[in-house]
Amino acid sequence: MPKRGYHHGNLRQALIDAALELIEAKGPTGFTLSEAAKQAGVTPAAVYRHFEGREDLIAEAARQGYEIFADLMDYAYQSGQPSALAAFEATGRAYLAFARRHPGHYIAMFESGISVNRTPELAAVAGRASGVLEKAATDLSQHIPEDKRPPASMFSAHIWALSHGVVELFARNSPGRASPFPPDDLLETGIGIYLRGLGLITADK
Repeated sequence: MPKRGYHHGNLRQALIDAALELIEAKGPTGFTLSEAAKQAGVTPAAVYRHFEGREDLIAEAARQGYEIFADLMDYAYQSGQPSALAAFEATGRAYLAFARRHPGHYIAMFESGISVNRTPELAAVAGRASGVLEKAATDLSQHIPEDKRPPASMFSAHIWALSHGVVELFARNSPGRASPFPPDDLLETGIGIYLRGLGLITADK
C-alpha cells in the first residue's frame, strides 16, 4: 500500500477505520498503533498528530459508535410510535442489530475497558444513547400503577442488561456457548417475560 503521509485527505478518520478493522479482527488490545498506521497507509509518526496513544484512538472509535448507536436507538423508538410497547420493544431489538452490524464499534464501546467518562464528548453521546431507552421505559411505565412502578432508570437498566447479555453470550460467537435458540428469539421472549411480570402484556401474548 503506498504511503499517503500527511497529505492524506482525512488521515484521522482513516486511522479510526483501520482501528475498527483491527479491533474486530484482533480485539481492542491485540494491535499496536504501528499496525493501525500501516493499515491506514501512513508512517507511525503520523498517528501522533491526531492521537496520543492507542486508548485515545479506541475512545474515538467508541464515541463514533455511540453516535451510530444513539441514532439507531432513536430511530427504533420513533418507529414504534404511538405505541409505547412497540417503541420499547423496538429499542431492545435495535441493540442486537447494532452489535451485528457494527462489531468493531461495539467492541470499542463495551469490551475495550475504555470508560465512557474518558472525555466529555464520549460521556455526552453515551448518555444520549442510554437516554433513548430510558425515555421508552418512562413512556411504557406510565401504564403501571404508581405504587408498583419501578423507576424508569431501573426499568431501562434491566432491559439493557438483558440485551447485552444475549449479545455477549449468544450473538458474538462466544466459544462453548451455543444456544438452541436464535438470539433474536431469546431477546424477544426474555423481554416478554419481563413485561408480563410487570403486567404490561397479557400471558397469551
